[in-house]
Amino acid sequence: MGIQRYERLNRLQQLLPEGLPVDSSWLQQHGYSRQLIAKYLKSEWLASSVRGVYRRESALIDPQSWEPVAISLQTLLDVPVTVGGRTALELQGLSHYLSSKASGKVHMYGAKPPTWVSKLPLKQQFIFHSANLFEKGNGTNKKQKDYQQVNFTNQQWGASVYSLQMSTPERAILELLDELPANESFHQADVLMEGLTNLRPKYLETLLLNCRSIKTKRLFLWFAQRHNHHWFKTLDSKKIDTGSGKRMIVPGGKLDPKYLITVPVEFADDVQRTI
Repeated sequence: MGIQRYERLNRLQQLLPEGLPVDSSWLQQHGYSRQLIAKYLKSEWLASSVRGVYRRESALIDPQSWEPVAISLQTLLDVPVTVGGRTALELQGLSHYLSSKASGKVHMYGAKPPTWVSKLPLKQQFIFHSANLFEKGNGTNKKQKDYQQVNFTNQQWGASVYSLQMSTPERAILELLDELPANESFHQADVLMEGLTNLRPKYLETLLLNCRSIKTKRLFLWFAQRHNHHWFKTLDSKKIDTGSGKRMIVPGGKLDPKYLITVPVEFADDVQRTI
């Protein structure tokens, strides 16, 4: 019995990396009964801060940090979610001019997470969004690989062996603009766009062609033209479907005659136009 117990514990150490939370369903799927889980919890081989959610303690990983949760969702629990929007830009060092007030929120895009995620005592709050802003990749393996490269990137988390999948800067800025004006402000988006000097035109073109939101595409092109970055000059915007008709984004704002969106008056007055 002692050998069997050792083998089970050794297998658990291989299956469940330190610090990553999983639920009882995951453990049971890997052969650990409720009774055995309760025994491991009592013996402190497992720890739990929320009923039905377990992890192996780690001296190096803060149980209140959000990254282990995101990594576990992406790698262990196979929940198709990606770090995106403002959070992806922050992690890639592209939000120097943004207010730090929103840094307590972590923006995730994809499938609905397990309900226990919202109950975890974390320092940050997860904000989950659907992944319906863009058409999904399909077709040949090469096309799927190209889709992954344009949309997502992996970044190692600190000094750990784990990595987080997140949106590329080109996708992340479109995700952020999609939240405007309800959850993001024109001012924040403006200072952010001003600093995005190294976006890749080919990536942008692909994403804009696959973006489902007319509002988001018009906003991006409006901000891009306003700041007149070098990548905007090589972007073939004629290929991009920006729909027809006016879009009221800001009530009481001023209508931009080219992109037919209402923008705050103070922004409309100093738009830099390119000919």
